[in-house]
Amino acid sequence: MSYFLTRLAHSGCARSSLIRAIAIAATGSGLLYFNGDANLRASATVHIPERLRDWRLLCELYPRNLPFSLDHGLSGIIPLYSYKVSPAPSSDVPKEASGVVDDGAKPCDCLGRDTIANAAAKVGPAVVNLSISQGVYGMTTGKSIGSGTLIDKDGTILTCAHVVVDFQGLRSSSIRKVDVTLQDGRTFEGRVVNADLHSDIALVKINSKTPLPAAKFGCSSNLRPGEWVLAMGCPLSLQNTVTAGIVSCVDRKSSDLGLGGMRREYLQTDCAVNRGNSGGPLVNIDGEVVGVNSMKMIAADGLSFAVPIDSVCKIIEHFKKSGTNKITLLYRRVVRPWLGLKMIDLNEMIIAQLKERDPSFPNVSKGILVPMVTPGSPGDRAGFRPGDVVIQFDGKPVERIKEVVEIMEDRVGTPIEVLVKRARDKVAKLTVIPEESNPDL
Repeated sequence: MSYFLTRLAHSGCARSSLIRAIAIAATGSGLLYFNGDANLRASATVHIPERLRDWRLLCELYPRNLPFSLDHGLSGIIPLYSYKVSPAPSSDVPKEASGVVDDGAKPCDCLGRDTIANAAAKVGPAVVNLSISQGVYGMTTGKSIGSGTLIDKDGTILTCAHVVVDFQGLRSSSIRKVDVTLQDGRTFEGRVVNADLHSDIALVKINSKTPLPAAKFGCSSNLRPGEWVLAMGCPLSLQNTVTAGIVSCVDRKSSDLGLGGMRREYLQTDCAVNRGNSGGPLVNIDGEVVGVNSMKMIAADGLSFAVPIDSVCKIIEHFKKSGTNKITLLYRRVVRPWLGLKMIDLNEMIIAQLKERDPSFPNVSKGILVPMVTPGSPGDRAGFRPGDVVIQFDGKPVERIKEVVEIMEDRVGTPIEVLVKRARDKVAKLTVIPEESNPDL
């Protein structure tokens, strides 16, 4: 039995009369897809997943990738353009009851009647619907639907790369027009100015004669499991949809989800998200964007994942450094160094267990264990061995993998001094020269 990860871009063709239902089969944890049209024709396909560890990432940009059948003639939902939230409480309503926080005042820890509505109202005007036509040889075959967030008054939109970029073989990409619909119903034609496949982050630009609403960024590193968050966007083309839930995990690793390539971390929540939510904001109850909704797990309820906004900010900085080729609009990739080392953060309990199993394990109170070295990698050539414990990186003490990543930044081809401890407390000083990671991973 297995579960499936699906990216939340919604694909469909512009035809009418859609009746769809997605259900989880009660026996065998199967996946059932049902559809029908006005002539009452119906078809159903049941997919029985494989083992739990064989999770798969499904890009929902084109129906052929779905683990169930899809009638192309039965897709398309008319977007809604209204957006309503509870009005600001009147002066005779106690602030404690409403959850409203004055600017500059200390946030209220209580969850009032209008707390979630007020948070949604702050970000709502900046949430947009994205529609991208799909086709071959100039013939439109369908549309990819997603969400985005205006992040400045000049019309820069933050979204997911898989929503707006048609990656062919992961390496080349084709440029597509992006139709952007604002919360108030205004429409614009946008262009993709930057996209990074690895992080699944992209920027779209629209031009407006008047300043546009912009969402405020929060700090994802301050989130804790159990905090309330909102998922906002346009699931199934239903514009201006708000759902609420809690943070389930603040550092869900890509390896936990069976995703290959370089190490990535996601925010896991139980917010209800569906196809079309991709690129929409994950918002805290202060009305700040703390993540970008990217994936959900189908055949399971309450398992959705967002790219942390702290990581997004770093990617945007990389975009600013690399710029954009305005003639061809080819997308600049984010340069990421690669060492070829598998790493594990150590804590007191893990260290105690390892020393119990092997008394020769080095005497350390913190550090990063290297259990595996990729043959022929920069780490292998530098002399790393399985079992090494990294205690210093570029002359700085390190305890977590995150610190190593932050120190390396985009340093490709630059020698870095590393201090490691080995069995029986032997100390080795190594020099590693990072290479650029494979863009296809």
